[in-house]
Amino acid sequence: MTVQAGASVPWLRVSVVIPALNEARNLPHVFARLPPGVHEVIVVDGLSVDDTIAVAQQLRPDVRIVLQNRRGKGNALACGFAAATGDIIAMIDADGSADPGEIPQFVQALVDGAEFAKGTRFAPGGGSDDITRLRALGNHALVGFVNLCHGSHYTDLCYGYNAFWRRLVPLLGLDADSPAPPNGGRLWGDGFEVETLIHLRVAAAGLAVTEVPSFEHSRIHGVSNLSAATDGFRVLRTILAELRRSRWPRRGRRAPAAAQQAVDATQERPRLGAGVPSEHWPGSEMVTRAVE
Repeated sequence: MTVQAGASVPWLRVSVVIPALNEARNLPHVFARLPPGVHEVIVVDGLSVDDTIAVAQQLRPDVRIVLQNRRGKGNALACGFAAATGDIIAMIDADGSADPGEIPQFVQALVDGAEFAKGTRFAPGGGSDDITRLRALGNHALVGFVNLCHGSHYTDLCYGYNAFWRRLVPLLGLDADSPAPPNGGRLWGDGFEVETLIHLRVAAAGLAVTEVPSFEHSRIHGVSNLSAATDGFRVLRTILAELRRSRWPRRGRRAPAAAQQAVDATQERPRLGAGVPSEHWPGSEMVTRAVE
């Protein structure tokens, strides 16, 4: 997907990153819902034992296949972000629970001035066929705690449908290069806690966030590995660890150079100039703009 702007500025290109592990039966649905004109689709495979890679290549010959170098969804996203070449990165699950047809709304939020477009199931227009009452109550409590600590206004903390400017990848601090630990374990952020971790780091950096209502469907094929109790404690642990991490500037320590440059870049937030509706968005009310 490219978003056309005036002749004097470049087009905006959207990279779609899809972490996948044994999702061969779900990929046809996900790929069919992708908007036309996507710059690139990156499927990050986690050593699938089914035909995930073959199906992706059959459905979309230009798909980019990236093999993650450790285990876990967080590592898959880190590898996908590192491989992306577009101006905007959209991250979406491969199980069919999130609708790729909503990507234009996320891009619109960025075009309108947001630095991070964050999906939410709990704002008007959003919803879920999958979340239980217990998980919804847990989200409400945890997101309230995060908002209190960061002064943010999130309504959803654990939803993994997001889009953001690619220049912000270093700020997220996800490790795509280190090898797996000798014991076969994971590094911090390699697991399902990555979605909460990203939202916390975005809030700690003070980025301009727009929440985009999104509807979560039930997984089409396969069984979810989520557990309300286990994942709730993992999210709480992530919140506490990231709160400690976010305080390092106050203790006289400096951020890594790449992350610091990303933070500095946000202080010179680009102004967005109005353009014309893009032909790549049938039925949408996208007003195309580009970074000057």
